[in-house]
Amino acid sequence: MPDELDSLTLTGLTVQANHGVYDHERRDGQPFVIDLTVWLDTAAAAASDDLDQTLNYGILAKSVHDAVAADPVDLLETLAERVAGVALASPIAERVRVTVHKPEAPITVPFTDVSITITRRRA
Repeated sequence: MPDELDSLTLTGLTVQANHGVYDHERRDGQPFVIDLTVWLDTAAAAASDDLDQTLNYGILAKSVHDAVAADPVDLLETLAERVAGVALASPIAERVRVTVHKPEAPITVPFTDVSITITRRRA
């Protein structure tokens, strides 16, 4: 692995989903916003100008969307782990940072956003 990796960032991927611990969250759903950065070596793709040599961000976005939309879970932490797994499924991905935002979380005081951020590496 090179000393310095490149990064691909996807910001603001919004998915309507039914995650949460409360019945109304599971029933009514709410938006979740995903930001992720994937560290990878893009030198081969740059040299060849070949999409197959890099991480296709369109496919990544659709895969993350589908993973967030599926199978409700209670915790943002669980959802973030799921997204990290999707990104690290690409053989070119070395590390990923995922932030899951829940801007309509059931909080009883004024707030703008609540989120969890995790960083995971290829095993």
